[in-house]
Amino acid sequence: MMLTRRRILLRLILAAAPCFLACNGALAQQSRSDSLPDAPLQTQEPPSTPHTANPIQGGVEIFNLLEQKSLVFPDLATNKGPLSSWQKFKLAANNSVALSTIGAAAIGAAYGQAVDHPSGYHQGAEGYGKRFGADMARAASDNIFGTFLLASALHQDPRFYVKKNLSFKQSIEYAAVRVLITRSDSGVKQVNYSGLIGPLMGEGLANAYYPDENRTVGGTFTRYATDLGWRFGGNLLRQYWPSINRRLRLAPESSSTSGAASNNP
Repeated sequence: MMLTRRRILLRLILAAAPCFLACNGALAQQSRSDSLPDAPLQTQEPPSTPHTANPIQGGVEIFNLLEQKSLVFPDLATNKGPLSSWQKFKLAANNSVALSTIGAAAIGAAYGQAVDHPSGYHQGAEGYGKRFGADMARAASDNIFGTFLLASALHQDPRFYVKKNLSFKQSIEYAAVRVLITRSDSGVKQVNYSGLIGPLMGEGLANAYYPDENRTVGGTFTRYATDLGWRFGGNLLRQYWPSINRRLRLAPESSSTSGAASNNP
């Protein structure tokens, strides 16, 4: 009788063991999946309470700012809605490391190397590196002052609005006008104070790290005039960039870069 009971108990244990192991494995798997970070949270705003913020996640969010909109011209407008001050700051950050900015700095540094300007940087690889770094720093200062600070204070829209169905001559005229005239946040035409004063403030700041012999008033305004010339050329390329990129597929875009069609700057 006792032997029969032990056999029945052993059979019950053996029969229940697979169910127990399966349930235990399911609970363990659920525990592991619950411990994984929620991927969509990486694109949300950081927590409002500093003591709960994850510094690694915050670094990922800052890095993601550099991947938004057009990789070449982040300031191409994709809608006519106004930008908040935070959005203008993000635009300034994106503009500072855009492929167009890097390309312009590389070309400008090569030209400066050829004509030995600024002369205080001399020649050689070290001289080219200093010129390239200075051009990138000037572009960043221009964006911080113009695209963010002045555009926010003056309620101006720092984006470029592509105009469709323009002839080449009309595109040249529009690119030149766009240097001087911009839109307010409400869509009204205004003098482009943020786009005109921002580069001048950036060149004034550049005198803090330029060589001593190149920190002159004449040199500052020469660089400022060059900045406006680059701005004109950049506007002309922006006008055609959506069509160029669509045909040649030169750079992947994370959002539409066809631009918001506009009848005014």
